[in-house]
Amino acid sequence: MTQNNQGQSPTAMFEKIWPGKIDQNKINVGDYERIGSVITGSVFTLYGLTRKSWLTRPLALIGGYLVQRGMSGTCALYQAFNINTARQGGNTNATLHANRAIKVKRAVTINKPVAELYSYWRNLENLPQIMEHLESVTVKDDKTSHWVAKGPAGITVDWDAEIFREKENEIIAWKSVEGGSVPNAGTVQFTDLGQDRGTEILVELDYDPPVGVIGAAFAKLFGEEPNQQIQEDLRHFKQKMEAGELPTTKGQPSGRQNQ
Repeated sequence: MTQNNQGQSPTAMFEKIWPGKIDQNKINVGDYERIGSVITGSVFTLYGLTRKSWLTRPLALIGGYLVQRGMSGTCALYQAFNINTARQGGNTNATLHANRAIKVKRAVTINKPVAELYSYWRNLENLPQIMEHLESVTVKDDKTSHWVAKGPAGITVDWDAEIFREKENEIIAWKSVEGGSVPNAGTVQFTDLGQDRGTEILVELDYDPPVGVIGAAFAKLFGEEPNQQIQEDLRHFKQKMEAGELPTTKGQPSGRQNQ
């Protein structure tokens, strides 16, 4: 079990805060998820209670549940689907839990040479230009980088990623490293279609959302569906590489382009 800086596990810490309320036999939420649930739930609760609009009140209810989930270490949804992330020891490296990871697979064909597209993507600091929910990527060295993205309700999530496999003009494979907010792993493949037909870009991504399955469900309530996000990002990539710039949506009634 992971320890905090004072040598206490999150379970021991929560037991001191909430004595007599934690049933060790029912804990099914990993340490990092519990901490994330409490932090995220507190933010949602505060936001929901301090805004006058009745539309934000459900946030306070969701937040209260997330705080209770984190403090108790028990998730009813996990119980229903026989999921137990506590048994994984709270490890947040890129070894994803297959029974709860969100899986995304999307492709696009771009009328540009494969070398040009690979070169643009491999310079990871270019990616916020085409990925709407990505705030920044900071390259640390040839293999590792730090990513910051916008989560639901304005929450920021960040993680370090490591490229563990690459072949020029063909594939880039990455995984997150331990301690990040969003454990993830994936590949982007570049296929030269030949005969001036352009290049196919195939992105496959697996990730564990913040606070587990509930985080993904909450994101979907706000239209932040990951498959749709990746498809939009690839469309932006296509527009950027073929037209040289992204069309603006400012002043339009909708923030999305017509397909």
